[in-house]
Parts: sequence; structure tokens; C-alpha cells
Amino acid sequence: MKPSLQVRLSQHLALTPQLQQSIRLLQLSTLELNQEVEQMLAQNPLLETDEEFADQPAPEMPEPRSSASNDEPSGQAADAEAPSEEMRAEDFGTTEREDWENGTERDDFDGIRELPGSGASGNGDEDGERPEQEAPSISLQEHLNQQLAGMLLGPEDRAALHVLIESLNEDGYLEDSLEELAEALLGGEADAETREELLDRLRCALKWLQSLEPAGVGARDLPECLLLQLRAQPRCQAQAVAILICKQYLELLAKRDAKRLMSLTGADEALLREAQALITALEPKPGRPFSRNQAQAVVPDVIVQKVGREFRVLLNPDVAPKLRINELYAQALRATRGGVSNTALGAQLQEARWFIKNIQQRFDTILRVSRAIVERQKGFFTHGELAMKPLVLREIADELGLHESTISRVTNAKYMATRFGTFELKYFFGSGLSTEAGGNASSTAVRALIKQFVAAEDPAKPLSDSALSNMLEEQGIQVARRTVAKYREALKIAPANLRKSL
Repeated sequence: MKPSLQVRLSQHLALTPQLQQSIRLLQLSTLELNQEVEQMLAQNPLLETDEEFADQPAPEMPEPRSSASNDEPSGQAADAEAPSEEMRAEDFGTTEREDWENGTERDDFDGIRELPGSGASGNGDEDGERPEQEAPSISLQEHLNQQLAGMLLGPEDRAALHVLIESLNEDGYLEDSLEELAEALLGGEADAETREELLDRLRCALKWLQSLEPAGVGARDLPECLLLQLRAQPRCQAQAVAILICKQYLELLAKRDAKRLMSLTGADEALLREAQALITALEPKPGRPFSRNQAQAVVPDVIVQKVGREFRVLLNPDVAPKLRINELYAQALRATRGGVSNTALGAQLQEARWFIKNIQQRFDTILRVSRAIVERQKGFFTHGELAMKPLVLREIADELGLHESTISRVTNAKYMATRFGTFELKYFFGSGLSTEAGGNASSTAVRALIKQFVAAEDPAKPLSDSALSNMLEEQGIQVARRTVAKYREALKIAPANLRKSL
């Protein structure tokens, strides 16, 4: 083939490092953003926190700007030094900013799920608020070792009990059998007599372990855990029935089979109900109070306040990092501008400016999207989740002139504080279900109705999924039984046969 020269004309979009940083900062959660800020402060000497100047009035966050705006950010960055000709904000380019807001990168967006993410009310509280939970001061093992220190045991017995304590899982259960523990301690070289002696010592240690607090610790399975707690309670007739149920008929209790339980235990309905109350009051996971994996309180990014008949959406000042350019370095750069020695510092100065600008742009976009959500969901902020309307990402994207992927980044791991609790921004998006009137009802509102129906049901005759579907149809909302079951499971509501009281 004869070589030849050809000219081709093509178009492509290249993301600058500043634009890539903007996109990355937008999708970070508050915790991740704080980590990013700490890392940048450690790397760039020209960037510093403004907390040491707390006596000065903090600059207000700017009002949302249009997608075509290219103004320099207000606040400390603008006060540090006016940008030089080669560092003007216009260098960012109107095209690049529009590409960022319109979501050139679409890989991370695959549409919102039909069931929006729950807000901070994921613990099931009716008011939607998540109570603050403090991490335990000591672990389960530390708590048990403190009790071990006060026991009069020989060195061998103390060592055996310590081995069992360290073998507990976070729920307080002993997952490995005593034979497996003995095998791990001795290896394959010990004789049968030594192995049996160690097993006897571990069996005694297990009894001591199961006598410690919290009650139920050291159990091998759920029935044993419940039995240990029941035996620690005062003796009564209901306790005896509860012990019999936990020993042999726990599965029947889970199925709410009252007739068979009364037949097998010889208890009447009232006594069986007392025994059930004793069992349900027990702790199935004794180590839970000592778990260090407690849910942390969510810090909202935006706060919604009602002023008269209107709603104000404000940024939470506690989540916005206060950054500024180091004035000492900036003055030194101005004095040596044009020299060779300032090349590295000049690049770091530009990097610091872009970082401050991109962080401000992040909060600017979060505020714009939050205000649009509040405007669309005024019914929720007035009456609660029963008044939630169907909403999809495209509606907010079209209203603000942004891309759906940008809205997806903004609504992920960002939270809004309302009078009904703190919710993730994605909570306010949901699919629509048809109504008899020809309109749509939000899936969030339908789930709220299901929760309301179940809360008001007769415990002796709980509502089935078909009954819930019929009740929703009476409200003018057409929901299939399978959809009701899916929503019920999302609400962590048990099926009708498991909700039935004895």
C-alpha cells in the first residue's frame, strides 16, 4: 500500500484537571469532603483554614448563580490576591463550566431507583428523626475481662475463660465449638488425655462465662441465648412455659401458631401471652450494647426553615469549610513575580484558588438543587410524607438547566434537615402510581399509607397484602399486591402471619 497523507476534522471534549476536581468534589459526602480538605491543607502551603480568624464576621455564602456565571468566588480567596492575567476565572471557560453542570461524564448515572433512599429516619422512628447514639466506652471483651479480674480462679482456669471471651463475636455468641478451640490451642500433637483435660477446663470456663453480664453472653445459638436470660429471671408459671417454648417450640412461636403451642405446652391463652411477652422482651444479641458500629448522627448539608407561608433553604454553616489563601506567601509571590524561583509556588497558588472556587461551586449547586426540590415538594414540608408528589431527576435537571448526572451527584449522600426529620436528598424523588382521578401518587406517599394502615390494624387479625391493596384502591390508588409486598418489605414490616399476636 502506498503511503499517503490525510487530513481529518473531528471534535472531542477534554476534561481539565480543574473540571475533574469540580466533578469529584460535587459527589463527595460531607465526611469525604472534610477528608479531601485536610489532605489539600497538608499538601498545599498556600491554602489555610480561616478558623483562627473566628472573631471576624464570616462571609455569607453567595446566592445561586446561573449556569453561565463565571464570577470569581466571594470570601477569603477573593480577598487574598486579585488574579493575574494568566489566572483569570475566564480561563475556566464558559464551555467547560456548562459541560460540568450538564454532566459530560455519564458513567456514574443509571437513573434513580424506584424506592428512594431513606433519610435519617432509617431506624424506623415515626417522626423521621435519628437519635444520636454515642459509641460505647468499652468493648464487650473489655467488659467481660473486668468481671474476670474480680473472680477467684487459678491461672489455668483464668486462661481458659480468657480464651472463650476473646473467641466471642460482636453479638456475644461463641461461634466455634469447644472441640475446635481445643484443637486450635493444642494442635495435632497432643494425646487424648491432654485433649480431654483441656475440654473439661473449657466446659467449666463456659459455665463461668455464661454467668457473667450481660445475660445470654457465651451462648452457641439463639435458643440457648434466650434460655440463659430466662433462667436469670424470677421463677413463675409464665417463665416455665417460656423456657419450654425456647427449648422445643421456638419455631412455632415465630409462626404465631397459638393453637399448637397451647396444645403442646398445656398453657391457656392468657398464660401463653405472658410467656410470649417474656420472650419478646429478651435481647437476642447480648453484645449489641457494646458494638462500636453504632449509627452516627447525620449532619445535614442544608436546612429548611418555614418563614410565614414560605420556606427558606439555607446552607448549614457547620459543613462548609472556611478556607483562604495564605497572605504571607501571596505577598512573596507578588514581590518576585516573573522570577524562576516562584514557578512551583505559582502553580500551588493557582491550585489553591481553584480548590476554593470548586468547593464554593459545590455548595452553590447543592443549594440550587435543594431549593428546586423544596419548591416541588411543598406539600411534604407542610403536611408530611403523605403529601409527597412523584418526582424524577429529569424534572429538576430541566428546571435548572443541568444534566441528570449532576443532579444524581448532588442528591447522593447529601442531607436536608426539615421539621419532620433529616432526609437524604434522594428521598424526595420517587416514581408515580396511577390514581382513579387520572393523576399520579408518589410511591413515598403510598408507603406512608401502608405504614399507617398497618399501625391501625387489629393485632389479632393483621392486614394481608391483598387487603392493603384493596384499601389503597379505596383511596383511589391502584397498587398491585406484589407492589404492596415490595413496599412493605422496604418498610421492614413483617408479613401478616408474623404480625399476628397470640
